[in-house]
Amino acid sequence: MTTKQVIVASTNPVKLEAARQGFMRMFPEQNFHFQNIQTESGVSDQPMGRAETLQGALNRAQRAASSFPQADFAVGIEGGVEVVDGHVEVFAWVVVRSGDVIGRAQTGVFILPDEVARLVQSGIELGNADDIVFQRTNSKQESGSIGLLTDDALTRATYYINAVIMALIPFKKPGLTWI
Repeated sequence: MTTKQVIVASTNPVKLEAARQGFMRMFPEQNFHFQNIQTESGVSDQPMGRAETLQGALNRAQRAASSFPQADFAVGIEGGVEVVDGHVEVFAWVVVRSGDVIGRAQTGVFILPDEVARLVQSGIELGNADDIVFQRTNSKQESGSIGLLTDDALTRATYYINAVIMALIPFKKPGLTWI
């Protein structure tokens, strides 16, 4: 069986693990080799809103695909926030590219506590705001906001896995039309 190469557009081990788990769950019979690279999102360090966050994931996947044209898949994961009804909501977009086919999906959404939300709204990136409020260091490369808020009932990696799986649907069902 041929091993397929997957490029993950992030050096964050959490995103690499989420991609690995998602691919393995969707294609358990397939062998994959995963590699991560640093790419620029082309959007704000802390994307605000669904559109900017999706654009960051699209940009990351495209840049990874361009850097490794021989790869079978390129994955971009971008977290963002949006103010809805006075609350700061957190979510991420996952984009998977293979040739001309693009799969995309969004994670679930959760609301930040005011202590973190105020820092984010003042211009501090979410991971740094979490570190300040929860007195941690580099929590975005560990359990992230979701892990800190759920006492690791969900971690940042497990939070992304379902979105990776959903972004892989067009590759699981290639006989359908995915415009």
